[in-house]
Amino acid sequence: MTTYEPTLEVAVRAQATLGEGPTWDAARSRLIWIDILGSRVNTYDPSTGRRTVMTTGQHVGAAKPRAGGGLVLNLRDGVALYDGEGDGDGGGADPATGFRWLHHDPTPGRRANDAAVAPDGSLWAGTMRYDEAPGGGSLSRLTGDGTVTTVLDDVAVSNGTGWSPDGSLMYYIDTPTRRIDVFDVSSDGESVTNRRQLALIEEGAGFPDGLTVDADGCVWVALWEGGAVRRYTPSGSLDRTITLPTVRPTACAFGGPDLTDLYITTARVGLSAPHPMSGSLLVVPEAGKGLAQPAFAG
Repeated sequence: MTTYEPTLEVAVRAQATLGEGPTWDAARSRLIWIDILGSRVNTYDPSTGRRTVMTTGQHVGAAKPRAGGGLVLNLRDGVALYDGEGDGDGGGADPATGFRWLHHDPTPGRRANDAAVAPDGSLWAGTMRYDEAPGGGSLSRLTGDGTVTTVLDDVAVSNGTGWSPDGSLMYYIDTPTRRIDVFDVSSDGESVTNRRQLALIEEGAGFPDGLTVDADGCVWVALWEGGAVRRYTPSGSLDRTITLPTVRPTACAFGGPDLTDLYITTARVGLSAPHPMSGSLLVVPEAGKGLAQPAFAG
């Protein structure tokens, strides 16, 4: 295992309460990221420095590009479609009310969390209870026409989800378990089986949160309370650690025109004396090589 000491930069200096969900939007050459508890969707164009902020009116767990333009939002009360691009161009609609429900399922005490778009364009959306009670969350698959299939229904904090370069494996994190799990994906991409452990985060090293998969099939995971991002090989071996000055990184994703820059979201929530970088969007230039992420087919 190599402790990697890269150049760490602040891409966007911010004070996000719970920054999360970095996603490279290739069609618009920008990064999308969210503040879950701040109910905000942020965008950042690294070539120009342009930044935008859109409020959603309720807690937002993820925001991903749609193939036809606009965004799909994993919101507290369900999954919604937004026809703008997250920068106030939603046809004059108030962004807080300008979305259309694809799947409306409000449940008291529960909110959306991380989500990811699969190779077939479906959205795999996670939920959790605010009190993080075991079994209170789920992972569901949504197609563009709004068809919903529950994939996992006994989850505490549904978090990082990603696929191997060939789409045959899915990686998944239920944060309190400390595990990074791996599944076999069916040939049609609609279901997963044979859940097993890829890696276990040891006591004292933090909790696994968001993840991304690189072009070599390695899994990068942010460690909440661990102040680090780790890379695991497809066999589950830890081979790289990026140490961070802020203790609560939440997720990571490759971005930039060549998908070589690793963006890392961070949080300030619950910290009595947060580091100045806590809540900012960080970037490690030339950290590796990411995979192009599909847009939601809806």
